[in-house]
Amino acid sequence: MSNIRTNRHTLKPPFNLLATCLVYLNRDKFYTQDSGVISPVESWFMKSKTNIPFLSPIMYGFMAIALLAGAVLAGAQTRFVGTITAISGNTLTVKTDVDGAHQVNVPATAVLKRITPGQKDLSAAQTIPFSNLEAGDRVRVKLDPDAPAGTEEALQIIAIKQSDLALKQQKDREDWQLRGVGGHVKSVDAASGLIVLTSGAGATAKTLTVHTTKATVLKRYAPASVRFDAALPAPIDAIHPGDQLRARGTKNADGTEISAEEVISGSFRNISGVVLSLDAPGAALVVKDLATKKPVSIHITTDTQMRRLPDLVSQMLAARLKGETDNGGKLTEQKFNGNHGEGGDPQQILSRAPAIQLGDLKKGEAIMVVSTGGTSEVTAITLLAGVEPLLEAPAASQNLLSNWSMGDSSSQVAQ
Repeated sequence: MSNIRTNRHTLKPPFNLLATCLVYLNRDKFYTQDSGVISPVESWFMKSKTNIPFLSPIMYGFMAIALLAGAVLAGAQTRFVGTITAISGNTLTVKTDVDGAHQVNVPATAVLKRITPGQKDLSAAQTIPFSNLEAGDRVRVKLDPDAPAGTEEALQIIAIKQSDLALKQQKDREDWQLRGVGGHVKSVDAASGLIVLTSGAGATAKTLTVHTTKATVLKRYAPASVRFDAALPAPIDAIHPGDQLRARGTKNADGTEISAEEVISGSFRNISGVVLSLDAPGAALVVKDLATKKPVSIHITTDTQMRRLPDLVSQMLAARLKGETDNGGKLTEQKFNGNHGEGGDPQQILSRAPAIQLGDLKKGEAIMVVSTGGTSEVTAITLLAGVEPLLEAPAASQNLLSNWSMGDSSSQVAQ
């Protein structure tokens, strides 16, 4: 590590540790049969065209009390979405993404229906018996407001079969890989809907133009997440230079332009540093950031992708990024490609690197991390070890991690 340069070219990770296949829907929204969404009481009240005649101050007071009571009642949870984790008798354990597990009694009078992923209404939903529900199914549970106090009893359950969801997820992954592009945002023209990306590294670097319209679905990752299902709708002016972005749609012949059907973006922190300490039981480590010279606490989660480049692969990758040849005994592009597949795509090489655990890291070794935002404490999204030669590579290597974007082919579905 003593010979690792810390100039402006090596203070940043040379490529994007986020990988492509985290960019796909891994669960489906549920819709009501009529409007497709559930409007809050406040929204209904504001939009209601009911005429309210002139009322006396006393009547206004009574109305205010009634509205307040109604708001309190409306605030009680009447439905939730989650995953079935256990079934015992006629009781389901449903783990939601927001408030933990629910124990739900399912009486014989409950309406149970199954829909397919992507189905947006209940007109073609299949009525199913309770025995058809399985652990792993995604469900929307509508609770009976007249159930005894302290119990949760289902009035209606809409389910998506786990195997159907897995099949859709696989198709989504393949479609993002086939029709998707990604990179770092170079510029955004909100008026025209044009987003310019930089993609690739070294000899493979190129500029991509993303065309968006009013029909394009624009989403942005939550501040501490790269889960597609947790991403929220966001306008184009929420996208800024330096963001990481992926788009899916129709590409032109050479793949430099895309008419986007869907765009997802996010702002993440890139860290190149040296491991100062490890806490395997606590799933955390402390790294000295080479850019700021300050320690950063990095938390590891079950969703964190951790890989290590073998020494020879790391050397070859660094050599390729520097455009080195056999002159002076340096590695050739032909040898690099021969060892790592046709074309020697750096992103594919990173995706094939062996997976590691936190305990495999050692104090004093260099790592590169893409994490959530933060200064002294962050959560790792992707971590790459075995990177010493890459940190010594010239400016051509800067964007490599930036283009290993939003997941790889072996990424698991974030549940």
